[in-house]
Amino acid sequence: MTAGAGTVRWGILGPGRIASNVARDWASVTGGELAAVASRSSERARAFAEEFAIPRAYGSYEELLADPQIDAVYVATPHSFHRAHGLAVIAAGKALLMEKSFTATLAGAEDLVAAARAAGTFVMEAMWTRFQPAVVRLRQLIADGAIGEVRNVQAELGVSRPLDPRDRTFALDLGGGTILDLGVYVVSFAHLVLGAPDRVSVSGSLLPTGTDAESAYLLAYEDGRAATLSTSFLAPSPGMARVFGTEGWLELPPRFHHPDRVILHRPDAAGRTSGEPEVFHLPPRGAGYAHEFDEVHDCLARGASESATMPLEASLAVQTILQQAADDLGVELYERE
Repeated sequence: MTAGAGTVRWGILGPGRIASNVARDWASVTGGELAAVASRSSERARAFAEEFAIPRAYGSYEELLADPQIDAVYVATPHSFHRAHGLAVIAAGKALLMEKSFTATLAGAEDLVAAARAAGTFVMEAMWTRFQPAVVRLRQLIADGAIGEVRNVQAELGVSRPLDPRDRTFALDLGGGTILDLGVYVVSFAHLVLGAPDRVSVSGSLLPTGTDAESAYLLAYEDGRAATLSTSFLAPSPGMARVFGTEGWLELPPRFHHPDRVILHRPDAAGRTSGEPEVFHLPPRGAGYAHEFDEVHDCLARGASESATMPLEASLAVQTILQQAADDLGVELYERE
């Protein structure tokens, strides 16, 4: 493929599972070209490039970052490498889309944000949920007063995942556990609706590998608003999110982090459900990854260094809560070089 005028030329750093999902959905992306992929294994990079018709494959991350024909880099390595790889992308002068969670630790997130702002380089966390059409409509409905004053948010994500110490999901040194894998979704959604909380309470349990098996969060606000959130590798759950207001509530059906509709419920005079809910069917393009890339392309075209929908301050606020969850539960999160 040859990039046309205005086309953003992308490199993928870390051809793992999530990168494969993104590459598989690339036909839904507009204004971007998948131009290169890099792995620490030349063989793995070539196999990924062949599978997804990517022109160039590199056996080191340094080669990708030195490629002058790459405008932006999507980093999809394990959480604990995000700080180091993000700093390398910024130092190379390329735009960065960082797979969630933004980093493994709050200190790592602060380092990354400071570097991005010092360099004036575009950086965004790849929180695709915020760009899903149904979630965009949910925010519009809230802003329009469809449910009155928002008072409470509920969100949960649970899967049944047998313990396998060899799997990244359970590896402490790779950022395993529900906090970074699932907690980032529920916490980011609550932050999107309510903003940063005044107090955070966390409970949960740990696995023999030192990662958390389940986490529950209560985000409290001085004016009485609250968010109740939960994640689990032990108990499967629907993956539902609800936003409750003084005049009704909004529902994102499973799985809420990439929904195809938002449902508006209004109460009757007695405060109970009244009649049929109003359903807004808004499926994403393809599998839903395209929308976050659209945001990057739009920001780069405007010369913006941050996204208004997923700003760096939001990533820092979410990382603050995730760090507290880890600290409270005794999970040792750390960054790798």
